[in-house]
Amino acid sequence: MIFKKDDLVFGLILGFIGPLLSLIIYYYVKFYPLYSMGEMFDAFHQNKRLVTAISIPCLFLNIVIFTLYINSRKDQTAKGIFAVTLAYAIAALLFKFWG
Repeated sequence: MIFKKDDLVFGLILGFIGPLLSLIIYYYVKFYPLYSMGEMFDAFHQNKRLVTAISIPCLFLNIVIFTLYINSRKDQTAKGIFAVTLAYAIAALLFKFWG
């Protein structure tokens, strides 16, 4: 099965997909059908507190995936997930305070 791989690149891909999936789910739960995806991003620019509101669930999914791979001793995949999670967190902080 593909999810049993222990590969850094696979971890990077998983780490990238997790927050995107969370963002889509967040959009459909909180904003759809009243606002478009573009309007949601405009709201992020205007209200920086929303950046925290969206980044926490997005990063939480990566933490769950990371924990699953650490516990199954797939360390290379976990490293990739952790690296992308860290990059997302730093990007969210930079966007919130300097964006």
